[in-house]
Amino acid sequence: MENTPNQDLEKLIDLVKDIKTAMFTTAEVDGTLRSRPMRTQQIKPDGILWFFTGQDSAKTYEIKQDSRVNVSFMDDAKNTYVSISGKARTIRNKEKIDELWQEPLKAWFPEGKDDPNIGLIRVTIDQAEYWDAPSSTLVHLYGMAKAAITGEPANPGENKKINL
Repeated sequence: MENTPNQDLEKLIDLVKDIKTAMFTTAEVDGTLRSRPMRTQQIKPDGILWFFTGQDSAKTYEIKQDSRVNVSFMDDAKNTYVSISGKARTIRNKEKIDELWQEPLKAWFPEGKDDPNIGLIRVTIDQAEYWDAPSSTLVHLYGMAKAAITGEPANPGENKKINL
């Protein structure tokens, strides 16, 4: 039985909600892909991801040139891997900045929430793919050993592509 798009989105959010750092990929003007670690501030039930950014950063410029981005999450301890494709835009919204603000962000924005360089990246998810494997190394090793003995492929866990 197939999941509804809402169920797929709920599963996706559940997989990434505790993974705080993502690799955020943009395209430079010449098409070169650039990834950098970014702290995910929020993932909303409507499929929106939020990140803080400097208004004068390279990624802000790159998003203005090409709004297509990829955000990848990895949790080795749980054997969870997620790749999200979507459209990004940079905004400066005082209410949203106030909502998402945390004091450690002062390392990047010394003047706090009123820093003139502070901005947000809003990513709307278009597509995603996830791999959710058994989290126990023992279970994983058992599956590989069983596959080697029986000749049947190992069950690597759940893998699914979703479109939103």
